[in-house]
Amino acid sequence: MEIDLLRHLTEQFGHVSWERVLSGPGLHNIYLFLRDTGRGNEDDWLVAELREGDPAAVISRAALEGRSSLCTLALDLFVSLYGSEAGNFALKTMAMGGLYIGGGIAPKIIDKLKGPAFMKAFVGKGRFQTFLEAIPVRVILNDRTALLGAARRAARVKPGS
Repeated sequence: MEIDLLRHLTEQFGHVSWERVLSGPGLHNIYLFLRDTGRGNEDDWLVAELREGDPAAVISRAALEGRSSLCTLALDLFVSLYGSEAGNFALKTMAMGGLYIGGGIAPKIIDKLKGPAFMKAFVGKGRFQTFLEAIPVRVILNDRTALLGAARRAARVKPGS
C-alpha cells in the first residue's frame, strides 16, 4: 500500500517528500489516495464536513471517534508512516537520549500513537530493531515548548554577540 501511495503522489506532485504525507495536508493526501483507489467509501456527511472544515482535523476526529472506516484507515497509515520516519530520524541522529515528538498533530492523535502501529513501524528496521527498542519515544504535550525554548535561548544570548 505504501508503494501504491508513493506512485499515486508521484503522479500528482512529481517529487514526493515526507511532508506530503506527514503533515495535516499529508493526512488528507493519504485519505484521498485511499478513496481514489477504492480502498474505502466516502460517506455524504463526511464530504460535507471535509468541504466546510480543516480536512486533517475532520479525518482524524472521524477516525478517533470510529465514525468512518476510510478515515480510520487513513489515520492508521499516517501513524505507521509517522513511526517509520521517526525511526529513520532516530537512527540518523543516534537519539539514544530519546525521541521527543512535537508539533500540533501528535498530541491530538496521541491515543493512536500509543497503539502498536507507531512503535512497530518505529522499530521495524531489520538489524537495527534492538537498537531502536532501547530509545524512549515521548510526545510533547505543551504546545508552547518551541516558544519557551526560543525564549530561553534568547535570554542566554549576550548583547552584541
